[in-house]
Amino acid sequence: CSPEKTDVAPLSGPLPSPRTHGGMPLMDALKNRATTREFSERALPRPVLSDLLWAAFGVNRPDGKRTAPSAFNIQSVDIYLAVPEGVFLCGAKEHSLKPMLDEDVRPLACGQGAFSAAPASLMYIADLSRYPEKMSGEDRIMWARYDTGFIGQNVYLFCASEKLAAV
Repeated sequence: CSPEKTDVAPLSGPLPSPRTHGGMPLMDALKNRATTREFSERALPRPVLSDLLWAAFGVNRPDGKRTAPSAFNIQSVDIYLAVPEGVFLCGAKEHSLKPMLDEDVRPLACGQGAFSAAPASLMYIADLSRYPEKMSGEDRIMWARYDTGFIGQNVYLFCASEKLAAV
């Protein structure tokens, strides 16, 4: 997929409305889900980024709940998008991207060179302070790990359905 100029600039601000209908049937996406370390360097078009981020952990109900479950609905995990232009915080409620860093950090991801070629990397950051004070640190980490796993699975299934590489 080769993006047109209107699809790639500017990255910050509101994203296009996500496509919430259609796509590959779930059983086909499950069958096609795979890990790869070979990526095209072409930028993802804004509509694809929009759909990806919504599928990952976007708001899918009027009450603010998301596409992935969250322990106690605390929603401790934030998603950051790393692209050549920098790092952006994905605002689920506004379905937008907020610039956070004007630097390409993709080569630093997990110390694996394969990631630097990917046009986009998602970073999942848990804010453990969102959990109740009475909850132990170990429990906060455990629940954040579960929530991150759910989000990651949504990303994998979306990528399978769109024939995008994922790791």
